[in-house]
Amino acid sequence: MEVKEYLQTIPENRIYRFDSILELIRSMYPKALLSMKYKMPTFTEGEGWVALANQKNYISLYTCSAEHLEGFKLKHPKIKTGKGCINFQDKDDIPLKDLKPVIKSAIQSTHDY
Repeated sequence: MEVKEYLQTIPENRIYRFDSILELIRSMYPKALLSMKYKMPTFTEGEGWVALANQKNYISLYTCSAEHLEGFKLKHPKIKTGKGCINFQDKDDIPLKDLKPVIKSAIQSTHDY
């Protein structure tokens, strides 16, 4: 599946929210390679990456490590996070400004996870 096809599978009620995160990443890293590396839209630049997925009940932003999420988790304890991901449920506001450090940390990461 290509990125364009993947985007067409996102429900209408969620596409705006998904696109807002996608565009944030694009604006921060316009030269990043966008692929379906992890079977979801994935931005890669150097060794760093972030991926975005439409799940059954939420949108997930994946990074390669929990360390990228530390500041975000402190500011937004009510938004569910995993080891290296943030899960935005449909009821959650998406604080795009606070995602910038998460994305920057993940893309600029040189660790091999």
